[in-house]
Amino acid sequence: MRIKILTAGGTIDKIYYDALSEYSIGDPVAGEVMEAAGVSCDYEICSILRKDSLDMDEHDRAALHAAIANDDCRHIVITHGTDTLVQTAMALQDLTERTIVLTGAMQPARFRDSDAAFNLGGAVALSQAMPPGVYIYMNGRVFHPEQTVKNRAAGTFEERS
Repeated sequence: MRIKILTAGGTIDKIYYDALSEYSIGDPVAGEVMEAAGVSCDYEICSILRKDSLDMDEHDRAALHAAIANDDCRHIVITHGTDTLVQTAMALQDLTERTIVLTGAMQPARFRDSDAAFNLGGAVALSQAMPPGVYIYMNGRVFHPEQTVKNRAAGTFEERS
């Protein structure tokens, strides 16, 4: 089973420029995370975007959609910024023949206390285990996009009440 990991930027790929006291989207870290974890499944990583999700628009979501639609891979993981992850998941709902899992991180993967490796690992496992559909994997939980919100104050994803 082959897994395609598409990277879109977001906090997971951020690097801190100490001299400027700000963050910037760096090179995708998914490959480093997968290698460090010793993942043995067949996977390929493709960088689609390098954006903060707050800067993403419908053209960016269309680029992700096209990358998936034009690929024969049936198991897709997308690393994405958490602020608009739900909106992107909703934009992919018509891709019904694939298992698509979106994930991200609350802290950059390059930080020691980041949730990036845990989230990416969970998303990769989920992409192999779930039936076709679009899912979000964050905070050790599986969410359906239409029932999910980000709780910014708590730094978690939750089911919509």
